[in-house]
Amino acid sequence: MENVSNRVNSLSPSATIAMNQKSRDLQAKGINVINLSVGEPDFFTPGHIKAAAKKAIDDNFSFYPPVAGYPDLKKAISEKFKRENKLEYSPEQVIVSCGAKHSLANAMLSMIDKGDEVIIPAPYWVSYLEQVKLCEGVPVVISAGFENNFKITPEQLQAVISPKTKALLLCSPSNPTGAVYSKTELRALADVLVRYPPIMIISDEIYEHINFIGGHQTIAQFTDMKERTVVINGVSKD
Repeated sequence: MENVSNRVNSLSPSATIAMNQKSRDLQAKGINVINLSVGEPDFFTPGHIKAAAKKAIDDNFSFYPPVAGYPDLKKAISEKFKRENKLEYSPEQVIVSCGAKHSLANAMLSMIDKGDEVIIPAPYWVSYLEQVKLCEGVPVVISAGFENNFKITPEQLQAVISPKTKALLLCSPSNPTGAVYSKTELRALADVLVRYPPIMIISDEIYEHINFIGGHQTIAQFTDMKERTVVINGVSKD
């Protein structure tokens, strides 16, 4: 397109949305298709959540909120991290957005400059690459194959770090593989990263409760990583 920026023209269409549309087109033709693209549930929003949303409108929660979120919400999020993740974050360290995708974009736009490299383990969620490109950064993809349970090794991480590396984008539990890094595995990655103080970690933990091992670990639990880690989480996948 001629009327949009080169930045926007550099982006690829969402493969997830394309798959979802393909599924709808096939279903419209009467073909029985199981749609595993966008990850929507097979049930409607529970009644008590609808009621709370309606009550918020009736209570006039319809003005501009504080940019970083309502204080009581930020306090609740802070308490959640302390209670469930053993992470101490003050409400002032919490920023509320319109969702995890929005938070990821905010984090990357806040730290990635033109030419900065962002390490992304693959398989990865399709939007990671496009968000890095939107920031005019350079995605550096590490292949985490079946033989490694779809998790990168410290050796692989070490091999791709360069003077231009700005961030590691880590997703655990992983979309799309479901792989979950153990505390030991995260510590091994941290042992590499600790030697490179400028590198930030963007830890996408939105799938925290979707796992088959009863819990997940976060790289932010390590003292030497906490101040360098942006934890992305939310309530849409609970």
